[in-house]
Amino acid sequence: MKSLEAFLDTILILLIFVYQPFCLSLVLDSITPNNTVKDGDVLLSGQKTFALGFFSPGKSRYRYVGIWYYKDPEKTAVWVANRDDPINETSGVLAIDSKGRLIIYAKDQNSPIWSANVSVPSEKSSSSFIAKLLDVGNLVLIKQDNSTVIWQSFDYPTNTYLPFMKLGLNRKSGLNRFISSWKSADDPGTGNCTYRIDSTGYPQMFAYKNRVPFWRAGSWTGQRWSGVPTMTNGFLDNTSYVNNQDEISVMYGISTDSNSVFSRFVIEESETVRQFTWQDQGHVLKLGMSQEECS
Repeated sequence: MKSLEAFLDTILILLIFVYQPFCLSLVLDSITPNNTVKDGDVLLSGQKTFALGFFSPGKSRYRYVGIWYYKDPEKTAVWVANRDDPINETSGVLAIDSKGRLIIYAKDQNSPIWSANVSVPSEKSSSSFIAKLLDVGNLVLIKQDNSTVIWQSFDYPTNTYLPFMKLGLNRKSGLNRFISSWKSADDPGTGNCTYRIDSTGYPQMFAYKNRVPFWRAGSWTGQRWSGVPTMTNGFLDNTSYVNNQDEISVMYGISTDSNSVFSRFVIEESETVRQFTWQDQGHVLKLGMSQEECS
C-alpha cells in the first residue's frame, strides 16, 4: 500500500514539472535582450502603479501590447504600442532585438509587427540597452552605460494624456506630441479625433475631428487654458506651459498625495474630451469638458 502511495506521489510530482511550464506567466521589472515579455507575462513599474502586457480590448480577439493601471481590474489601457498592427494569435513577444530596438514580433523575430521609432548607433550591441516601465506610466528604452533615455512611450501617446506627459511640438526635432482617439472600444487603432496644440499664431489647444476643430480650450492665461475655468478648481496642479525657440508644450500634475488616485485625459471618437480619475473603488468622472464654440 505504501509503495502504491509513493508511486502516485511520484507521478503527481512529475505531472507538476511537466505541465508547469505551459501555464507559467512571469512578472518582470525590465526588458533586456535575454528577458522578453511574452503574451501572458506582465512588466510592472517600480511601485506597481502601472503594468504592461498583452491584452484584447472589449470584444476584440486581437492582441495588443498596452499599459494599464496595475490595480485596475478592467485593465483600462492608457497606451497601446501596436494600435494599428494587431496580432491575431497569442504568440506575440515584446523584446529588444539584436540591433537594440524595442520590437513586437509573433512567429518571426526578423519580421517585427511593431518597432519603436528610434535609430540605435550601429556600434552599440543589444546588451547595451534595457527597457523599464516608470511609475508615471512611461515605457522607456535606456542606454545602460549612461542611463540616457533614447526612446519613450510618452513621446508617442495614443488616446490618453497622463500627468507628467508633455503635449506639444519640439521645434528642434519636429516631434509633435498629441493624443488621438481609438476607432472604437474594441479597436484601439488611430481614430479621427485628435487633441493637440495649434502652434501657429497665438498658440491654442484644440480638439479636432478629421482636422476640423470641434472644441477649443483657448489660449494659455498663465494659469490655465482660457476655455477651461475648472482647471483652477484645485485638482490640477503643477501645470507647466513652455513656449520658446526650442519647444511649445504643456504638462500637468495632480494635487493629491494619494497613491490610489490617478488622473487621465481621454479623447474619444464621439467628439468628446474628458478627464477621469481612477480610484480603488472604480472609475469616477472627475471633469467632463463641455464643448466651446470654435472660431
